Amino acid sequence: MTFASQHGLNAPLTPLRFLQRSAQVHPNKIAAVDGPRRITFAEFNEDAQAFAHALIADQVAEGDRVGILAANSYEALLAQFAVPLANAVTVPINTRLAPKEVNYILDHSSIDVLVGEKTLIDPILASGERNLRRAVYIADKEGVEPQVENGATDAQGASLVTTFSDYLTGHRDEEPLPYRVRDENETIAINYTSGTTGKPKGVIYTHRGAYLNALGQAHTQHFSHDTVYLWTLPMFHCSGWCTGWAAMAVSATQVALRAVRGPEMWELIRTEGVTAMCGAPAVLNTLVDDENKRRVTNLRVTTAGAPPSPTTITRCENIGVEVTHVYGLTESYGPFTVCEAQPEWADMTVRRRAVLKARQGVASITNEDVRVIEPTENLDEALIDVPADGATLGEIVLTGNGIMAGYFKDEEATAHAFRGGWFHTGDLGVMHPNGYIQLMDRAKDVVVSGGENISTIEVEQAVISHPDISDCAVIGVPDEKWGERPRAYVTLRPEARGGDESALEEAVIAYCRAHIAGYKVPRDVRILDELPRTSTGKVRKNELREEAWAGHEQRIN
Repeated sequence: MTFASQHGLNAPLTPLRFLQRSAQVHPNKIAAVDGPRRITFAEFNEDAQAFAHALIADQVAEGDRVGILAANSYEALLAQFAVPLANAVTVPINTRLAPKEVNYILDHSSIDVLVGEKTLIDPILASGERNLRRAVYIADKEGVEPQVENGATDAQGASLVTTFSDYLTGHRDEEPLPYRVRDENETIAINYTSGTTGKPKGVIYTHRGAYLNALGQAHTQHFSHDTVYLWTLPMFHCSGWCTGWAAMAVSATQVALRAVRGPEMWELIRTEGVTAMCGAPAVLNTLVDDENKRRVTNLRVTTAGAPPSPTTITRCENIGVEVTHVYGLTESYGPFTVCEAQPEWADMTVRRRAVLKARQGVASITNEDVRVIEPTENLDEALIDVPADGATLGEIVLTGNGIMAGYFKDEEATAHAFRGGWFHTGDLGVMHPNGYIQLMDRAKDVVVSGGENISTIEVEQAVISHPDISDCAVIGVPDEKWGERPRAYVTLRPEARGGDESALEEAVIAYCRAHIAGYKVPRDVRILDELPRTSTGKVRKNELREEAWAGHEQRIN
């Protein structure tokens, strides 16, 4: 039996539909909060329509890319809906990139229209490396738009710089654009990787992938109509893990936070009734290290980016913060797996439960499967699973709707990433007997000392469990005898600062000897004011390695 598509079956999936529904069902409910601005779903919808019409009037054609260079803000969130509503493609850009790096992305993705903050856009215009057709300034955290003082002009001599409100002027009374797409496999966004080991790659997200991942995130993070979501995760990172679309799917309220600081987080938790947030373990540490912390009863934090230590999870749960651990990459729209809690965990001690919660878990409900395999390099090489014994190391590979369509303008890298028909993460892990995976390290981060593989994650979790340590990063450094050995870089909890650092370093090393094998123990500990991090909270281990390995031509393994 067949059914005609004109009866409504097989309608192309798109997360744009979530905005249409929320505006229809909850028009007067607050959709977004950005400083003093409070925007209803009806107003959000009106702004999205006007923004999309403005782009079309500005000669942004179907499939064209529109750059978004902005901190967490209402306009950055709005762009996730408005740009694809105009049949264009959103390109969120990391706000911490240097002008040269931004210009590479602008050029690689052929961006002519750039929307964002004046302080971020002006250096791009001044560089002259990319001839933009339009630059649009958005409001600051106080809701105030900047003055247009930049004298940049287009080919016709007209100013190419405008403010967001002026850009939308004259487009608010036009015929509504449909929240539909012809093909759900069309590109909705291109998210660039960090590029720490080469040029950043443009990761292609589709309408279908974004739709399904958004629903998966809504389920994973227990979103509902009553959710108040705080944007501690950068919106430009993996399209905000699809969280903006996920929150819109259930008509939740989204609160923008432009800089992740402890006092601001706790103030918004108190004043806005925040119930959910996301971020790397560093965000969790910022939350629980702040002097304003208090016990809460309705706050869930979803964490990824690096395995959270059981110590960090324990500290969160001790003040009532419920932690959900997820795992993924830019290539998987953000989170792909979730450490799904089991009923029997509720009867465990907080510490034992935290150890289990630190695992990466199983594929989310909208994804297909995750495996741990013997490493491969050849395109036609068979994929062989490692034993599910919780000990045998292998590469984590993924498949399902939550995987990118490919790398933009890079067929060779795409083919290599999908060898054997599965996406290869480059992450090393183990498979436990219950089907839960556990990340052990990035392949490039494993320390090979005297022929022994040392997981930096295992060492980091041992170090951070010391009561005086707030955060930790471990790398391999040169060693004449063993080739390389682990070194720990740490930051201290507030109460431990100002003491005898030499004595503390010795205490940490002695502490590690009691918790992990001797060959894994760091030989030295370096105390820093802060660890170098990406905008998404990941430690820039490449910076630490560059300094440690300066003057060494190669590692001796």
